[in-house]
Amino acid sequence: MKESLLSLTFEKLQEVLIKLGQPKYRAEQIFNQLHNNKILEQMSNIPKDLVTSLKENYDDVCLQIIKVQESKDGTKKFLYRLNDGNIIEGVLMNYKFGYTLCVSSQVGCRMGCKFCASGIDGLVRNLTSGEIISQAIVANSFLGGTTFDRKVTNIVLMGSGEPLDNYDNVLEFIKIATDKHGLNYSQRNISLSTCGLVDKIYMLAKSGNQINLCISFHAPNDEIRSKIMPVSKAYKINDIINACKYYFTKTNRRILFEYIMIDGINSSKEDALMLAKLISNMNCIVNLINLNEVKENNFKKCEPETIDNFAKILKSYKINVTTRRSLGNDIDGACGQLRRRFINKE
Repeated sequence: MKESLLSLTFEKLQEVLIKLGQPKYRAEQIFNQLHNNKILEQMSNIPKDLVTSLKENYDDVCLQIIKVQESKDGTKKFLYRLNDGNIIEGVLMNYKFGYTLCVSSQVGCRMGCKFCASGIDGLVRNLTSGEIISQAIVANSFLGGTTFDRKVTNIVLMGSGEPLDNYDNVLEFIKIATDKHGLNYSQRNISLSTCGLVDKIYMLAKSGNQINLCISFHAPNDEIRSKIMPVSKAYKINDIINACKYYFTKTNRRILFEYIMIDGINSSKEDALMLAKLISNMNCIVNLINLNEVKENNFKKCEPETIDNFAKILKSYKINVTTRRSLGNDIDGACGQLRRRFINKE
């Protein structure tokens, strides 16, 4: 597979064009049009001989939308086909403040979280930075947006894959996504969700980026966490907490703890009390999420009353708590389900 032009930062694209004897301003023209979902042949202001030279060495398309499902609540789930034939998903959610796009960072996942459908088949491969940004580009274009009138207002790295397991490509993606010549996202509008790769959290904190850090926590102690998240064997809860505190000191960005509520596993009053005592002195918010049930395991979602009681206990410790509104339940709501269904039909 050729390298993609979309994987190039603006500075790297400039270097490529200078080597081809082109003026620097061509980089701004090409970069902007690529991020407006244009292919090289559609760029009328680019010389044809330059188009030919670039096409010989680079791809100008990373993926295409092959299926869109729309929920009754307006949520859209995209199925993308990559150039090598692999399939990934993205979810577009409509909130009062605008559209948020959930993007994937890997094909599959090797973390093996028991409640998640994405990792059932294991890790196939990492996505390139171009394949990650392309999800935002095509979704923005799907909504009629451009780089000057962006419709996708927020990006969350919460699709299939563990973003920090694809650290280098994800950091390149952040640089590309926030470039003023392209979609020009603020770092405050990008969130990354990790199951807690402690060493990479420290690296991210030191990188100079200030994106929002979300932790897939899902348990108040190591014993419970180890039953549902194999990664806990390598990274203990106290180590994750310390890494989060360090991230806050470096970025001043409040930590978001995601907590999937699983009936009979992590949802008791005692669990809530343990969690509250663990994080009560942190600048954080807890997002309670009722389980998306998948047929590959026997986990069950909680009753609304159970979630309400859990939240009340956290709030009694002055912890900020939100309960995630359930979106897209009628369109293969669990991450990875649409992809698996599509592949099984082929």
